Amino acid sequence: MPVMEISIVPVGTNDASVSRYVADTLEVIKKEKGIKYELNSMGTVIESNSLDMLFKVAKKMHKAVLRGNITRVVTSIKVDDRNDKTLSIHGKIKSVENKINKY
Repeated sequence: MPVMEISIVPVGTNDASVSRYVADTLEVIKKEKGIKYELNSMGTVIESNSLDMLFKVAKKMHKAVLRGNITRVVTSIKVDDRNDKTLSIHGKIKSVENKINKY
């Protein structure tokens, strides 16, 4: 299962806060079936059975911010995709936590 981290930042707004735009992107995710997500302080991590679906949702999130009086956004995406084992948001975290406990 591929995992994507995405951060979408509007450029040129009159306000330093971007939380309302983050909320708009989460509304996009909530409408999609088969997408799990976890919001963190610097972006959102999403997972799906399909890499194509992740990019489709990322495009919708991007467009949700690039609307109205917002004329420019910067979107950063990182993808973790393996074909030797299944990935998940919580599985990746659990793997690190297990290693911390060993050392």
